[in-house]
Order: sequence, then structure tokens, then C-alpha cells
Amino acid sequence: MSKFRYPVDTDQFQKIREQGMLYVDKTDMMFDLANKYSYVFLARPRRFGKSLLCNTFKAYFNGQKELFEGLKVMELEKDWKNYPVLHFDMSEMRNCTTLEGMREVLSAMLEKYETLYGTTKRINEFSSRFDQLIRHVHDSLNNKVVVIIDEYDTPLMRNLYNDGMLEDIRTMLRGFYQTVKLDGAYLRFVFITGVTKFSQLSIFSELNNLYQISMIDDYSGICGITQEELDTVLRPCVEEYAEGMNITVEEAYALLKKNYDGYHFSKNSKDVYAPFSLLRALNEKTTDHYWFESATMTGLIEHLKHHPKFNPLDFDGAELSLGAFNAPCESADTPIPLLYQSGYLTIESYDDVLKSYRLHFPNYEVRNGMVEGLTKYLMDTDDLERDDAIYNMAKSIIGGDLSAALTSLRSWIASLPYDIITKKEWMRKKKRESFYKLILYTTFSLLNSKIDTEVKSILGRADVVIKTKTDIFVLELKVDDSVENALSQIDSKGYAIPYEADGRNVTKCGVCISSEQRNITHWRITDADGNVIDEQDFTH
Repeated sequence: MSKFRYPVDTDQFQKIREQGMLYVDKTDMMFDLANKYSYVFLARPRRFGKSLLCNTFKAYFNGQKELFEGLKVMELEKDWKNYPVLHFDMSEMRNCTTLEGMREVLSAMLEKYETLYGTTKRINEFSSRFDQLIRHVHDSLNNKVVVIIDEYDTPLMRNLYNDGMLEDIRTMLRGFYQTVKLDGAYLRFVFITGVTKFSQLSIFSELNNLYQISMIDDYSGICGITQEELDTVLRPCVEEYAEGMNITVEEAYALLKKNYDGYHFSKNSKDVYAPFSLLRALNEKTTDHYWFESATMTGLIEHLKHHPKFNPLDFDGAELSLGAFNAPCESADTPIPLLYQSGYLTIESYDDVLKSYRLHFPNYEVRNGMVEGLTKYLMDTDDLERDDAIYNMAKSIIGGDLSAALTSLRSWIASLPYDIITKKEWMRKKKRESFYKLILYTTFSLLNSKIDTEVKSILGRADVVIKTKTDIFVLELKVDDSVENALSQIDSKGYAIPYEADGRNVTKCGVCISSEQRNITHWRITDADGNVIDEQDFTH
């Protein structure tokens, strides 16, 4: 049993503190924001601790000093004041399928505070009700009001491609959000969170005094768990995790980093772990993947369907100009800004000369989740058949038999629907070469659940590198080409050189797939010196 109580099922700051659950102290940054600025906006992916931060702000402004004992803010705050806090969690609308349903949820939110503070509801229109509430609370208590709006964009994100519904939601919310600027004289602090921004929503055009901290280095670690925090205050947790996994502490750090680390939110961002997944892993002593759920993948696929000219192969390592990177998702001509804002991609580097960002998948959890969803969408195959193929491939590779693994892969590809290319509208315009590269990419990526697999993400890296305890396999994949060219590229580019001193057996393999035959047709496997170990040719 763990010595630590992890907050894996709550984002309530008060509950976490009162019940002695693990809390990573961010209160110095909270204090800094609360006392420097009046209007603050933070964008972070889902399940990244935004709601916990909102609840921490709420406790702070409510003057609940006892909850902060031992935390950094106690050395900073000298005068604990109690402000009325109006806290709206817009994710409560996530399951609403009609505008009327959303209106009822928003009305109930307002009614809760109208009842609490004795405000008489005289108006039905939301912006006027909100304005009346703020002014009444301010005047009746002779105190400024704090407004917290969490997940402001949930209703919009759920209806991103429902044009009629989206405009109605904008109209409903526009005045509601605009109120927080018009009532500035009555407000002590406004804090708003979301995943992304919408250019047509007046929260950004009207709130021109909104201070966006989403890409500021100093606040890059305000949500999530940084590498520094994992190395220091959470080290005992990692030690316990290592013991539970029966591995060394160093191996535990490497495992956690590979699966849950990799997020960067600014040019010189701290290294940030996804908190929901990391804490679940530490609590359960596993390396399971927690970030994805069915609704998440449904939204991703829906988004990609509206950008048919973009190949998912191009996402990892994508480069965007500053203007394209900051484009609002509903008007962007590429899916990449939303993929970044939603957490599927993160910043790898920033080129200050070209003013451009390079993005990549942050970790195995996200990449595997994305690949899993893409296989379901692109291939329409039975999950059990796919999982059996992955299992057989992994079993063969662990046994050192790469040829048997490729035979399993060939059999699985043969089971895919014959009309798969034309079946999916968003792939119709793509070349066959790109499509079959995508099949190989997703399949080898899924091997990560069984063995250590690296898949090409930038120019100059082998297409696939697979590592086991005894072997390293370096593969180059070609469509409508030759194994000679595939192996020649491995040698000319030096793809195998980084592994020569590793101590494990290094094997090179060229794999070719024919778009005409719709399958792998040829592979040649050699040792590090180029001697042929095995070759299978199905072209004749």
C-alpha cells in the first residue's frame, strides 16, 4: 500500500489539503498573478490541472488561510482578505446537445449565486443577470468581487463544426464574458482558463486587457509537474514507484519520462509532465496510458476529417510560423494549432530568426493514443485482429526473428478492406505512397505498448528503430521502391551508427510495400556488416 495519498479522483484544493493528499506547491506563482494583474487567461490541455488551480485561487481569495499552512504563499501573503468569489465551471455544459440545455446550465450557475447573495432575478438575459449579480454582491458586501471562469471554451469545442449551433453559442456567451470587462470597477481579480482561443468570441476581442500567461516562460510550470519537482519533492514517490515496479530508481525516472513527460509551453519552457497520467501511474505502479478517452479521440478524428489535405505523418516534427501557430483553431487552415492547444503536440524548439516553432508528440502516451485512434478511423479493422497482429509481431521481435514479425504484419495488412483508400473521404486525394507509409507508421508505433520502438519524426532518422534486451533493428520503409535503395539509405545516412557501441546485436532491414499489390512485397535483413540474414520476395 502506498505511503502517499494521490489526488487521482479530485481537483478540489480544500479536499486535497484537508485529507492530506499529495499537493505540489504552486502557490508562489498563484500569489504573483493575483497581486500583479487583474485579468489573467491560461490555456492548457485537458486534464492538466487547470481546475485545481482555479480552486486554489478560490480558497486563497476566500481567505482560507488554514488550507495554505506550510505552503509558499504563507511567506508572501501578510494580509489575508476574504473576497466573494463567483466560480463558473463551463465544462458542466459538456454533455449538452442543445442550446436550450446550455442555457439551463448557465442559468442554474447564476441562480446558485443569486440565491447565495440574495440577488433578486429581474432579467432573463444572461449578461444583464451577471452584471446585476456582480454589482449586487459588490454593493451589499462593500467588497470587490473575484470571478473565475474555468474551461470557458467547452461548449464551443464540443460544437466546433456545427456552424449553426456554434454561432448561437457565441451569441449566448459573448455578452456573458464581456460583462467581466464592463464591470471592472467592481472586480478584484478575474481568472479564465480554457484549451484554446476563438477569434470570433468577444472574450478576446473585447477583453483587450486580458493578460495571457499561456506562453510565458515564468508560468510554464504553473500547471502540471515539472522535472525539477519530480526530482525533488516527488522523489520519495518515484522511489516507492520503483520498488513497486521492481526496477531501479533510475529506470523508474526513465520510464515515467518516456511515457508522461515532454510538454513545453513557451520558448524556454520548463520540462512538464502530464499530471493526471503521472499521478495515476505513481498511485497504481503501472505504465498504463490514461490521457485518452473515447470522447477525446472522437473530437480528434472529427477535427482531422475537416483538414483532409494533412497527413498525420507530418504532424511530428511540423514547423509553423508564429502567425500560423497562433491562429485561432476555428479559422486556421491547418489542424496543427488545435493539436498543440489540445495537448497532442507540444513545442520542441523555437527558431528566433525565422520566428517559427517546431512541434512534436510529447511522449509515448500521447503518440500511442493518437495512433490507436487513427488505426480505428483509417482501417476499420477488428481491434482483436489488430491486437493479435501486434502481439505476434512483438513476440517474434523479442525472440530475435524480425522476418516472422514482418510476416505477421503482411498477413494483417492483407486483412484490411480492399477499398480502404477510397472508403475514407479525407484520404481520397492522398497518394498511395503516403497512405501505406501511414499504415506502417501506425503499426510500428503501436508496438510501443510491448517493446521499445522509435518511429521516424524528423529528416535524417531511420523510419523505425526497435530495441529489445539483445537486439536493435534499424528499418527503412519504402513504397514502390527497392530494398536495395532502402538499405543503401540506412548506410549512406548512417542510421545504424549511433547503436554500434551499444553492445546489442545491430540488424538492418529494408522493407518495401507495393501500392499495386497493396501489401509488403519484399524485405531484406542484414547484419551490421551488410551480410544477408534473411530475404523474402513476393514480387514474382
